Amino acid sequence: MVEALLQAILSGLAVGGAYSLVALGFSITFTTTKTLNFSHGEFVSAGAFIGMSALFLVLGLPVTSTTFGQALPGAGAQLLALAVALGVMGLLGWLLYAIGVRPFAGRPGMAWVMSTLGFGVILQSIGLAIWGPKPVVVPGPVGDEVIRLLGVGVRPQELLTLVVAVVIMIGFDYVMSKTMVGKAMRAVAANGNVASLMGINTNAVMIGAFVISSALAGLSGFLLAPIAQASLFMGLTVGLKGFSGAMIGGLSNPRGCVIGGFVLGVFESLVNLWQAQWREVAVFGLVILVLAFRPTGLFGKKLVEKV
Repeated sequence: MVEALLQAILSGLAVGGAYSLVALGFSITFTTTKTLNFSHGEFVSAGAFIGMSALFLVLGLPVTSTTFGQALPGAGAQLLALAVALGVMGLLGWLLYAIGVRPFAGRPGMAWVMSTLGFGVILQSIGLAIWGPKPVVVPGPVGDEVIRLLGVGVRPQELLTLVVAVVIMIGFDYVMSKTMVGKAMRAVAANGNVASLMGINTNAVMIGAFVISSALAGLSGFLLAPIAQASLFMGLTVGLKGFSGAMIGGLSNPRGCVIGGFVLGVFESLVNLWQAQWREVAVFGLVILVLAFRPTGLFGKKLVEKV
């Protein structure tokens, strides 16, 4: 029983790492622009398939391939694919802001909600036209041999996802609290007009927020693809769970969002160990329960006041 519990916690932390990256992406755009990318889930899928396509090209396979066969990309190919995925996803984030958010932000109504949703539908439709709906098994950059920790087995890719999420959390926290870029982002989040009068290029900060947010979504998809297979529909669940983690931790606080993603991942894994069929009920029941008593999330109000 103890081993099963530890297995669930480790697996939950790995999946929670992916949720945390998505949750952090939601928080960055919300705190900076007061808008959200409602196609964030499709960006997760896009990151997985862009990285996969880069691997196909490096291996000399057609971009439209749906299997790697016996080909195993090395570390160099994986790093190149990751760089391509982050770069393309950052570019897509800039494009989304330019044509789907900026023209509508600040106007009456919420036209940007439909424009971001529409952007995601377009991305998914393009993906289906190129690769089709079939999931693709993607080789992991660190192999698939199970590692034994504390008597339980864990895949190297799960550990990599967990480590990357923690490193990004620490790095982003440092940037936000110790650097001029972070101070500029916090100033724009507090009051864009005042920040502009202080000489801060608010438009550049907002573009940067969407670029970073989209790159994080792509990173999440790239890391999840070897664990759950690359699928154009994988992002829907990951995006929704990531947003739920952000709501639990506090959408207005990046640190709280990351913690919320980990909490949700572990909770989901524990419920799955108990009764898998009740997993979704329990997960979203937890979200509703938290918001009923803390509408700003568990850490939202306290940490925002500190900033």
